[in-house]
Amino acid sequence: MSRDSTAGLAGFLEAVRDGLGLDLTEEQAAADFDQLPDWDSVHLLRLLMLLERETGRSVPVSRLLEARSMREIHSLVTTEGRDTR
Repeated sequence: MSRDSTAGLAGFLEAVRDGLGLDLTEEQAAADFDQLPDWDSVHLLRLLMLLERETGRSVPVSRLLEARSMREIHSLVTTEGRDTR
């Protein structure tokens, strides 16, 4: 997967599906993590590693922990995450 594959929400969700085995719709991406089927804290750690590998950038863990949905994490990675190099 290329470094730009997570820039769009669809590519981000594809990376989540391929990397974590979570097949989420764009509507589910906006849902609170508590509402996602099979979501647990291990997924968050795996997501952090996946995003750092896919983007080639560090993802601020404190900001990741504040996010309440996949859409918020996507926004973090595509906008504010660029400041963490």
